[in-house]
Amino acid sequence: MRRPIMKNEAFLRRASEPATQDDLPVGDDLRDTLEAHAHECVGMAANMIGVSRRVIVFADELIGRNMVMFNPEIVDKAEPYAASEGCLSLTGERNTTRYRRITVTYRDRRWRERTARFEDFTAQIIQHEVDHCNGVII
Repeated sequence: MRRPIMKNEAFLRRASEPATQDDLPVGDDLRDTLEAHAHECVGMAANMIGVSRRVIVFADELIGRNMVMFNPEIVDKAEPYAASEGCLSLTGERNTTRYRRITVTYRDRRWRERTARFEDFTAQIIQHEVDHCNGVII
């Protein structure tokens, strides 16, 4: 189900709670909402649709579809660079530091623990959404 975009910065600045298997439908709602905004957005975190849980979705260039992660944690990062990013929940762009390569642990839709490496723009998207989960808005 497509959900409205949360714009309340006080809500977005709160760290999200860990997701549980009961939050699997949140992944579906995130995917639907991202698809509805595909012309202007490449990733979302659950707090962007008003759900304070650690769930993200992003456009994965390698697999050619949107990927949902539950409880993502960046466990390794390499090669920092300066980036400027916009956000569907906020107005304008902001400068930040991102890393070209990251390793992420997360749970998939079957609740299996996974570890994966990402690079370049996909890594940047994931870092932005994990920041959302941590209450950091860029």
